Amino acid sequence: MKPAIVPPTPALQPAPARDLLGYAGSPPNPRWPDGAKVAVSFVLNFEEGAEFTLSEGDPRNEGIYEVDHPIDTPDPCIESHFEYGTRAGWWRIMDLFDRYAVKATVSACGRAVERTPELARDAVRRGHEVSAHGWRWESHAGMDEATERARIARTVEAIARATGIRPVGWHTRSATSPNTRRLLVEDGGFLYDSDAYNDDLPYFVPVAGRRHLVMPYAFDTNDMHFQHTQRFRGADFADYVIDAFDWLAKEGEQAPKMMSVGLHLRMIGRPGRMGALEKILGHVTGSGVAYVAPRAAIARHFIATFPETAP
Repeated sequence: MKPAIVPPTPALQPAPARDLLGYAGSPPNPRWPDGAKVAVSFVLNFEEGAEFTLSEGDPRNEGIYEVDHPIDTPDPCIESHFEYGTRAGWWRIMDLFDRYAVKATVSACGRAVERTPELARDAVRRGHEVSAHGWRWESHAGMDEATERARIARTVEAIARATGIRPVGWHTRSATSPNTRRLLVEDGGFLYDSDAYNDDLPYFVPVAGRRHLVMPYAFDTNDMHFQHTQRFRGADFADYVIDAFDWLAKEGEQAPKMMSVGLHLRMIGRPGRMGALEKILGHVTGSGVAYVAPRAAIARHFIATFPETAP
């Protein structure tokens, strides 16, 4: 009997290098303006109109939201939930930011901006940063390089055309591709990306022969938890975010840090949740120890504090 022929095992792609140590317990002092103990970045995600929907020719409907009833036909229920963000949530949130003189980063999908440019222009008029959140509200995992490069360029163009200002920040929904960060650096116009969740301070990484800044984002201090359960009260969210801020402020006496608060038009913008945002804004701005700024401003400060020529 002939021995069985065993096909060769496919060669595995080398795993990307991971830094599991980071600052190793000795983070640098970013010297935030006015001696602040915590840099606070409010990120308002603008995704409405960029989600997937069968009614507009997509292969599927968006499957992540508070309503858990997937169907294989156009879904006006889900579409209507997303529309609430731009029709009602935006104005409510922006007016509250104005009341507390808070400048945020609007993390915007290119297609969302293209469809409702009035909102992106309103953000700029109020002094907020508009950064890039992909062309569609989609992961880049598995996306080929040519497609991804085109998506990045199209997102930049849509935001620049609507606002007159090109975005300098990027955040991919969910997973990136192995090429994402390199493509951002090769674009030449990005100051930072937020495609990491692994630290409480920005950090530099070498990419394509350049030093590139990563501004870590966070899912815990993020109103996305409202989409997973209706039992999560606004007060729970406010208390959690304030607890996180207060802890970082204590650490900041010796080692100042950064905190991200993720918000979504269609989530925090509901009347029953706005009180939570008001409580957070009041606590943070009234603390006397917070540097509240858009991510681009925080990034520029960090880069200036740690120039490439530093030892």
